[in-house]
Amino acid sequence: MLAVLARRLVQSVLILLGVAAITFVLLYALPADPARMIAGRSATAATVANIRHELGLDQPLLQQFGTYLSHLLEGNLGRSYAQKTEVATLIAARLPATLTLMVAGIFMELVIGITLGVIAAVARGGAVDRLIMMTAFVGVSAPQFIVALFLLYVFAATLGWFPMSGFGTAAHLVLPATTLGILGAGWYARIVRSAMIDVLNQDYIRTARAKGLSGARIILRHALPNAILPVIAMIGIDIGQFMGGVVVVEAVYGWPGIGQLAWQAIQQVDIPIIMGVTLTSALAIVIGNLAADLIAPAVDPRIRSH
Repeated sequence: MLAVLARRLVQSVLILLGVAAITFVLLYALPADPARMIAGRSATAATVANIRHELGLDQPLLQQFGTYLSHLLEGNLGRSYAQKTEVATLIAARLPATLTLMVAGIFMELVIGITLGVIAAVARGGAVDRLIMMTAFVGVSAPQFIVALFLLYVFAATLGWFPMSGFGTAAHLVLPATTLGILGAGWYARIVRSAMIDVLNQDYIRTARAKGLSGARIILRHALPNAILPVIAMIGIDIGQFMGGVVVVEAVYGWPGIGQLAWQAIQQVDIPIIMGVTLTSALAIVIGNLAADLIAPAVDPRIRSH
């Protein structure tokens, strides 16, 4: 196990290094000029050149990347061009809100997706199965802002059950988490349905039925634990996606997470923040997948790491 963990840690470092390099090159290739954005449209060419020199943007690409990596090894994510604040400080201030939304969103995805997936698998081939799969397709295809605005209109503006926007209480969390749950539950429903159908056709399930075990016990005790492994892997991916990829949901609900911070940075061509959020999201994906690999053997003892 230790050898596997060490190998995965080395792979994780290489992945993060690759993400940093690719993101840095893509940002360098952007036609937008951060120095011009900072200086303003009326600034002279000399002023823009001075700002570019102060930020080190006039150095060769490899030199800039080397400098960034050396600072990164020291735990320094750089300083925001626009906000004049350390990127680590900005991300740390937004992280609690994002983590809260991430946990709540994944919880809603799992509750909705696993429930629908199990029902569809048990009723496979019937009208209920087709209805659930059609609903799942609509869920994964619906634009985030449409779902968010619909929930806001019905449950906040019309019924007044929840606040329109904001952060700080459980009531503020319900609608954003439900939006994410609806959008992601379709994937889980389809995966759980497929895995459950495969498991329900196994010999040990037929043996359990022959012994007279109840349908609920067969589903919950024997089938579902063996169909849950793909879900665990998906959770690892969702962690990284929620860390920086829920910009629309955060914007609609006024949720002060790092996704919203990234969107603001993109508009301002604030490269240090974009790099910081990207690496934070990549690190979350790596940690999530590593955790999934460690949890999977505990869920299914048949899995052995070599």
